Amino acid sequence: MSTEPNGRLWHVTLTVAGEPVEPMLLRAALSRLRDERPFIDSVEYTGGSACLDYWDEGPAMLDVASLALRLWPEHRESAGLPSWEIVGLEVVEKSVREARSGVRAAATSLTFQL
Repeated sequence: MSTEPNGRLWHVTLTVAGEPVEPMLLRAALSRLRDERPFIDSVEYTGGSACLDYWDEGPAMLDVASLALRLWPEHRESAGLPSWEIVGLEVVEKSVREARSGVRAAATSLTFQL
């Protein structure tokens, strides 16, 4: 457990999907969402889905996940987001995220002989 007053640092990936939307309209809506929530690190999107990555702080994974599940619906109207549903959520502690990054870097440098 962290000694940080607000808890631990978590990496969040939120995936939403639904009926395809005109890409320029979606881009504008996602831009408004980032203006409203500047903590969003990256956004990847297609006409029918979007994936948001960001860091959040909280005492437990459940707290961070609960906030993440409200992000899209709470900003749907103000940012003009599509009426998509949440189809994926990943919340991992900073140490897990860093360990994965190290494993991926090591895995890309390994060679195997069969």
